[in-house]
Order: sequence, then C-alpha cells, then structure tokens
Amino acid sequence: MKAYITGFVRSGNTYTANGAAEMIKEIVAQIKTDDLEILFRMDNSGYFDEDIIETIECAGCQYLIKGKEYPTLDSQVIAPSISFSKGDDGRETTELFAKLDTWDKDRRFVVSRVLKPKKNRAQLSFLEGDEFEYFYFVTNTELPSEKVVIAYEKGGNAENYIKEAKYDMAVGHFLLQSFWANEAMFQLMMLTYNLFLLFKMDFANGIEYWQQIKTFRLKYIFLAGKIIRTARSVIMKLSEKYPYREMYEQSFP
Repeated sequence: MKAYITGFVRSGNTYTANGAAEMIKEIVAQIKTDDLEILFRMDNSGYFDEDIIETIECAGCQYLIKGKEYPTLDSQVIAPSISFSKGDDGRETTELFAKLDTWDKDRRFVVSRVLKPKKNRAQLSFLEGDEFEYFYFVTNTELPSEKVVIAYEKGGNAENYIKEAKYDMAVGHFLLQSFWANEAMFQLMMLTYNLFLLFKMDFANGIEYWQQIKTFRLKYIFLAGKIIRTARSVIMKLSEKYPYREMYEQSFP
C-alpha cells in the first residue's frame, strides 16, 4: 500500500537535505514495529549526507541512497584489483567499502557502470575505465550489488506517486499569500489523498485500484447525470449505458 506519512512545505530556495533527518525520525516513530523492515530509498544525491545516514542507522532501518562522485571513490573503482560483474542491459556492478574524507567510518558502496554513448568514447583516452559512466550507491542492505541497482531503479514508481499528488491533487499549485496557510492546505490535500487510497482499498478491485486520481475523477466524478429530490430521498440518475455503474453500486449500497 502506498500512503502519505508525513511532510511539510518548504521555501523554494531550501537545500534538498534540510529537515530530512527530522522527517526520517518522525516516519520511523509513526510506522516502526518489530516485524516491519523499513528501507529508505533516496533518489536525489542531495541526501548523500552522513547525518541522514546516521539517523537511519540509529533507527535500525535500511537505506539505499544515490551517491556523488568523489575522488576517493573514483580512484578505487579504476584500480586493477577491482573487478566488475556483468549484469542486465549492458550494466556492470561491483562493490567496495570506503570512508569519505568527512565521514567517521567505512560504508558499503555499490558501483554501477555502463558504456558511454559511442560518440562520447570515440576519442582515445589514457585513463583506464574512462569509456564508462559510473553511478554510486551507498547502502547497508545485504542485497547483491546487481539487485541493489535494480532496487534503486524502482524509484520510478515513487516518482509516479509524487507526480500524482503534485498534479492530480494540485499540491504543486498553492496560491495563498500566507506560508502557513499553504502549509495547512498541503496537509489537508494529503489527508484527502490518504482517504482516497482507503476508499480504493475498500471498493476498488483489480486494475481500478491502480488507477491514478485523474483517471478515477474522469471516470466517476466528471460524468453526466441528473439529481432528483423527493420528500425523503435524493436520487442520482445516470445513463443506462454508463459502463462503470457497478462501482457506484458497490460504493453506495
């Protein structure tokens, strides 16, 4: 199940990682149980920060964070002692334990590399491995290196959830002049988002459950009908050829 747990409105000039550690603590406090394993997958290298990593480690959770290119890492991945394993789609992976200059301890890094486009590697280079493009991930999971990269790539689903909230719920279009009024509106919108998810869990099935808000709205809200009021009831009449009548009958028995 996907659901909104916590969040807040920030100024547009705020750095990516600002407030992230506190948000992680709040998330863990709300959903952590003895039998629940939490994995924080962070797609923006702005979260490649030891304070964030230590917060997750202290909470007893797992993390998979996209890293930045550092000389410490670059020099190790091109060393002769490092061997890459071939994976899917022309990708090669390896792993190493390294401590960045500003960090307190070694951590596990998974490195993925793919060949650069042919036009970008046509020129000869004297640097070993320069024909590849490298991607770095820091993680405390026990997944094999290839599966770490695959798990990271699943972040595309999270992007779809963000897009759904941003566009279908209009979270990205606050027009109020007061910052705190916008914050209140954001929380109300996300509460509505969660209520919508619960509604779909109760009444939608199969492909209906995975439909996004915009599609759901077009099928079940923006439709032609007729409201008839009597002394004791209100009746909504729909077209006899309306194809989703069954959903209404389930939702309003």
